[in-house]
Amino acid sequence: MRQIQPKKVVIIGGGTGLSVLLRGLKKHPIDLTAIVTVADDGGSSGRLRDELKIPPPGDIRNVLAALSDVEPLVETLFQHRFSTKNELSGHSLGNLMIAALTSITGDFVHAVQEMSKVLNVRGKVLPAANQSVVLHAEMEDGTIVSGESKIPYSGKRIKRVFLSPGDIQPLPETIRAIREADLIIVGPGSLYTSILPNLLVPQIGEEVCQATAKKVYICNLMTQAGETLDFTASDHVKAIYDHMSCAFIDTILVNNDPIPEYIQEKYKEERAKPVFYDVDLLKSLGLNVIFDEIAIREGGVVRHDTNKVAEILFRLIQDKK
Repeated sequence: MRQIQPKKVVIIGGGTGLSVLLRGLKKHPIDLTAIVTVADDGGSSGRLRDELKIPPPGDIRNVLAALSDVEPLVETLFQHRFSTKNELSGHSLGNLMIAALTSITGDFVHAVQEMSKVLNVRGKVLPAANQSVVLHAEMEDGTIVSGESKIPYSGKRIKRVFLSPGDIQPLPETIRAIREADLIIVGPGSLYTSILPNLLVPQIGEEVCQATAKKVYICNLMTQAGETLDFTASDHVKAIYDHMSCAFIDTILVNNDPIPEYIQEKYKEERAKPVFYDVDLLKSLGLNVIFDEIAIREGGVVRHDTNKVAEILFRLIQDKK
């Protein structure tokens, strides 16, 4: 009897939003590939990047942890961050392990593959490039801010972001995964510093445009000061399109569960508020709009409901339309 091959899903992003979503997706019978940004230059990742001349491991580490199938204590150990008063302070054990494996194998991608075996990862984790990239932002006043960690704190509105150096190469495995995908998911995550740095890697954006897969954008729940202050859902989509050579998104997933006032009050301190879903403008962009209650509250913040979102995406893969 012929075995049915699982649908191939590619998810593109970085930051906590990507990790949250992957915890739900890995429970479904799909062939999952995560393409993860390597533009981070802050904290432990930035220090290892500068000192060891390797791509920053932090976003990769979080994705490996999210997709791991190990005892909870092992995952906790991998994610442990030292709080000593010496050179270890601020480093997570997982970042150090990835750095060590890079030194042993001589290659960052190979190190991620070996770490995936150690953690029994469900799916493939691919850095957007096998080298460090620097993210730059041109602000509306024409000034340039360099460094992913600095961009949100410039106090200015972003006009566009771009990468250096100019000869960045994507991994052949990444291009193959995009070409073979049945579903490509973009987001959730910081628009300019987690999502676009992947799509701006030469060839990745072009391949996403040309791919025959269904393409879904998971819109953020809240705006982000320094990146998407006062952005509506359609503003997020337009910002992506402004950086791409095509209008590629078929479907947008948005939350229609009101965020409680007490949580909104906390976010006001960060100048953040719930993203307004301007349905008519989204539909005028040719998007299929899926509304659902996809937000959950955790410790005074809101996150995407990983299981609910994963179920919606899994149904979308099964849909023949």
